[in-house]
Amino acid sequence: MSVSELLRWQWQGYARYHQSRSNLLLHLVVVPLFLLGNLALLWAAVRGSWLLAALAIAAMVVSVAAQGRGHAREPVPPEPFTSRSNAVSRILCEQWVTFPRFVVSGGWSDALRRTQAP
Repeated sequence: MSVSELLRWQWQGYARYHQSRSNLLLHLVVVPLFLLGNLALLWAAVRGSWLLAALAIAAMVVSVAAQGRGHAREPVPPEPFTSRSNAVSRILCEQWVTFPRFVVSGGWSDALRRTQAP
């Protein structure tokens, strides 16, 4: 699957897999943690800092683990990963493109409002 196909596939089902209030709020905190971890890992590689690299990897692992726990609370579970490369590409696309798009487009706030409906 190409990146554009993956992004299209993620976007089509994104609201369905993000309905839980706690998961929506969790994503708002841990997705930026993942992104900062990515950037810190790149900076660590440039600087040759093993300590920063370890901290960056830890931030990314904590973020992905927290999101996994958040998705476990969703009424519709996410599609399972089919391979390591599928997992890596889906995670990177979601963190860098799909979730930010969900927030900027108003999808996140719409989903949060739906959780408050009677």
